[in-house]
Amino acid sequence: MKITRSDIESMQNRFRATFINSISGYKSLNLVGTRSMSGISNLAPFNSIVHIGSNPPYLGMIARPQTEEHQTLKNIKETGYYTLNQVHEEILKQAHQSSAKYDANTSEFTEVGLTEQASEVSKSPYVKESLLKMTLKLVEIIPIPLNGTSLVIGEIQEIFIGDCMIEEDGYVHIEELGSIASLGLDGYLKANHLTRYPYATLKDSD
Repeated sequence: MKITRSDIESMQNRFRATFINSISGYKSLNLVGTRSMSGISNLAPFNSIVHIGSNPPYLGMIARPQTEEHQTLKNIKETGYYTLNQVHEEILKQAHQSSAKYDANTSEFTEVGLTEQASEVSKSPYVKESLLKMTLKLVEIIPIPLNGTSLVIGEIQEIFIGDCMIEEDGYVHIEELGSIASLGLDGYLKANHLTRYPYATLKDSD
C-alpha cells in the first residue's frame, strides 16, 4: 500500500488524526499530575514523553495548545512543577477516562477514581496507584509555531519505582511493573522484554 501526501490531505479529519498517530509507533503512556493556583488537582494522559538528557536529568513532552479544557500547560506555567505517573493495566481504564474534557474546577482524580499522593518537593500530586512516578521542575517551554503545540522540558527532582529489576548498568525493567504502551489515540498494548545487545562498535559490523 502506498499513501501519498494528497491521500493524507483527503482523509477525513478524525481518520487522519488516528492514522498519523498510529504510524508513529508505540509510545510510553503517562498521567501528568498538576495542581492549579486555586488548589484544584488535574490529571491528563500524555504519550509524548521523550528523553532529552541524563545529566542534568531532563525529560520532554509535547503539550497541545492551551485551552480552558486543557489545564495541564497552564498549571505547569503557573506553578513550575508537574508529575509523571506511568500507567499499568490495573489503572488503564481510569487513565483513559481522564482524557475527557472536564472543566477547570473539576479534579480528574475524583472523577475517574484515582488517589492523590503528595510529593515532598512540589504541590503537584502523584497518582498513588502508579508504580513508576516522578516529580519534574519546569526548565523551559519551547513553542512550536507550526501547529501551536509546545515542547515542555522538565528536570527530574525525585523518582519512585516499584518492585522491579534494575540491572548493574542502570537498565530498569519497567515491563515487570506492567507498564502500558499506547498506539494511536486510544489503543493500548503490553510490552514484553526481548533482549539487550552490548554497546555497538564499528568492529561489530564486520
